Amino acid sequence: MSRWLFLAGAILFEVTASLSLKGALTHPALYLVVAIGYVASFTCLGASLRAGMALGVAYGIWGATGVALTAALSTVFFGEPFTPLMGMGIALIIGGVLLVELGSQAAHRRGAAAAVARAAPSPATAAGSDPVEGGRE
Repeated sequence: MSRWLFLAGAILFEVTASLSLKGALTHPALYLVVAIGYVASFTCLGASLRAGMALGVAYGIWGATGVALTAALSTVFFGEPFTPLMGMGIALIIGGVLLVELGSQAAHRRGAAAAVARAAPSPATAAGSDPVEGGRE
């Protein structure tokens, strides 16, 4: 659970820093918010990875969500356009990240099933016979 909280923090800090970068063009004091935001974002992203999140999943969600939120919020704060074509592009990015996440989950399930199969005793070993000796006593 903590890996998801760290990832959410990374996204929020990154979006704040990106929006502040645009604002810093007219208010240079916001460059401090930009620097702190990006450092905090990468710190949280690293914490998410340390907590066990896969890199492809973390980076994909971080990037896609950051793009979507930054595009939407730049419309609100800066009056930048948001066209249907942009919306379709963001939907494609989010769909791609969803596929990466689903693929990662499927790989983990296959890996876990293989580990269980390797750990299970073979029928010969379970029956008490020595596989090296061919079951002779």
